[in-house]
Amino acid sequence: MSSRPSTPGTAQQHALESLRWMIVSGELRPGQRVNQDDVAEQLQLSVAPVREALRVLEQEGQVTYRPRRGYFVTELHVDDLKEIYELRKLLEERAARLALPALDEESLERIALAVRDCAQAADAGDIAAELEANRRFHFAILAASGHPHAMRLIRLLWDSTEAYRAMYYNSPAERRRSLEAHDRILAAVRERDPDRVVAELDAHRARALEVLGGILGER
Repeated sequence: MSSRPSTPGTAQQHALESLRWMIVSGELRPGQRVNQDDVAEQLQLSVAPVREALRVLEQEGQVTYRPRRGYFVTELHVDDLKEIYELRKLLEERAARLALPALDEESLERIALAVRDCAQAADAGDIAAELEANRRFHFAILAASGHPHAMRLIRLLWDSTEAYRAMYYNSPAERRRSLEAHDRILAAVRERDPDRVVAELDAHRARALEVLGGILGER
């Protein structure tokens, strides 16, 4: 697992990025209570920036506030996951079709670099680094659509399942499947074939949903 993120410019940013890392790395698991005092002590911060960071994560759907009990890492049900992935399918297909004509050689190189970074992180067993590179890969494609409002919604949907995506990457077999899917998506992008890009994205997403649905079912 990669190390904690370096301290950004402000205390709240440091708290926010550190809490994100704790969720992605599995240090904070779905359904687990977030002890603000403990987090503040770990990060050598006051409780105030930790509380503000938790409010941001609550808006993103990554944590849930329960009156008189505090904040908990959001725990999803299978139906929640299906709804999120159905919404992603709609938004990401539109973004991918709009993005493809706008991708230049520099953009393609960024996408290919993210694919290589995913492979290196998978080889090293660094799940947090692989999640970061995976996100960078997908967003390098979709963000080229030039539609910031759609991308804001897509990011929120991704954020709401990030803790579960970390569980998905705990399986070496699924990490290999994901790398193979990235290679196919990249090839379709290079060929400027929108139907194939959408089909590969759909298949990649469907596999993740199948695996995550199994994890939720077991829970």
